[in-house]
Amino acid sequence: MLRKSPRHRIGDAARLSGVPPANIRYYEKEGLLPAQARADNRYRLYSDEEVHRLRFVRLCRAMDMSLDEVRTLLALDVEAAATDHAACATLDEHLEHVRTRLGELATLEQQLLALRARCDGTGGQCHVIEALHERADADPVPALAPPGRRHV
Repeated sequence: MLRKSPRHRIGDAARLSGVPPANIRYYEKEGLLPAQARADNRYRLYSDEEVHRLRFVRLCRAMDMSLDEVRTLLALDVEAAATDHAACATLDEHLEHVRTRLGELATLEQQLLALRARCDGTGGQCHVIEALHERADADPVPALAPPGRRHV
């Protein structure tokens, strides 16, 4: 006799997966999770497999993967295409993004340290706000980013 997978209401699915209910609804809307069955009272119901899928999505998002990257990995999982290393290509692309971001964060750290150095504890006032105003006036206005895919 086949045992039917337990069905969890959204609060239980959230507790079991670590994904907040609002995110679960969003992931469903974005197609990362199939549209859910509804109980007679219209509550969404989630199987153990769907709770696992939510954990998978949460893990990928915790590694700063975009929804598109998560969607790709989920599709590869369904297609069982792991043998042709397609998942590795997705990870390589994400690693490149992470490396780029690390460089940006190192630059940001240096900028923040320089700004922090403006307030050395001497004198009667902190000069951080003054330095921010100076920088705001000195920095050129950046061009608006073209519409497109943001990573996160």
